[in-house]
Amino acid sequence: MRAVNPEAGSGDIRIGAQLRACRLAQNLTLEQLAEATGVTRGFLSRLERDATSPSLATLLQICEALSISIGSLFEPPEVQRIALDDAPRINMGGQGALERQVTPRSESRVQLIRSSLAPNASGGEALYTVNCDLEVLHVVAGSLHLRLSDREERLVAGDTLTFPGRSPHTWTTGADGAEVLWALIPAAWSGSN
Repeated sequence: MRAVNPEAGSGDIRIGAQLRACRLAQNLTLEQLAEATGVTRGFLSRLERDATSPSLATLLQICEALSISIGSLFEPPEVQRIALDDAPRINMGGQGALERQVTPRSESRVQLIRSSLAPNASGGEALYTVNCDLEVLHVVAGSLHLRLSDREERLVAGDTLTFPGRSPHTWTTGADGAEVLWALIPAAWSGSN
């Protein structure tokens, strides 16, 4: 039989931020959660700030009220790192564009594309749409003209434009080209599909 170490680990278990995020995602106030669990508002506030620790029974009540499993509070977050040089090249149809998908192919909630656009590059003469609800275009360097069906926008380094993904549009760069980030929400394409 192995000896059991009688001392608890020295690392703090911090679950307050996760509990708060779950509560807010469900549009619950501290008062509503307190009423649902029989725990005081003050205790819940301290718990969300990691200023106190609940008993197992209290934590189970809170998790039940939030419809989450107790185990989910202790799982490490899923983090995936993609170096730009390792990001897969994709072709969204532009001319003079070197595009890399910098979010995991399996991520369906958002797709982030880094585009290196040559001088006088374009998305084509015809307007096109992307199968997503929302597009966010951020110009990292250079400039870009975005043409929508009802107007044109000239964007320079540091500018960000948000518009519906299913809005017909196209783009062109000037003589200096551009570096841009496109965020497509949800992902227009995912390797899991």
